[in-house]
Amino acid sequence: MQLIPRHDPSLVVRSTGGHTVAALRGELDLVLVRHLRPELDVLARESDSLTVDIRRLTFCDATGLGLLAHCAGRVDRRGARWRLVCDQPWILRLIRLTALTDVLRPEPAPPDLPGQADPATPPLPSEPGVTRPVS
Repeated sequence: MQLIPRHDPSLVVRSTGGHTVAALRGELDLVLVRHLRPELDVLARESDSLTVDIRRLTFCDATGLGLLAHCAGRVDRRGARWRLVCDQPWILRLIRLTALTDVLRPEPAPPDLPGQADPATPPLPSEPGVTRPVS
């Protein structure tokens, strides 16, 4: 798998052939969505298979879910493969409550997807004052 260099620690992209894995970390809110939307649009437009891994998110609001739904729609309309990897109960609950389950189709991490021990994605630093929504 090839690591595509990024200046943004919130997005790490790996590509092998037509399969792309985009790992998001941090807070997926209005500010980050505005920054990441162009890059994710390119990935959704050009990848034969796009996996978006959101296991490292510490926050996700409606604009974040909107971006994910937008990407899923673009990938589906092209007939490409979409996968959303999520194991966080509070995000899964948010997806359910917003009726986006059929659009986003979240799933647990497959065995072939790098996990949190991946050296390209170091652990998140401790951030005082960051709270997680209660599920």
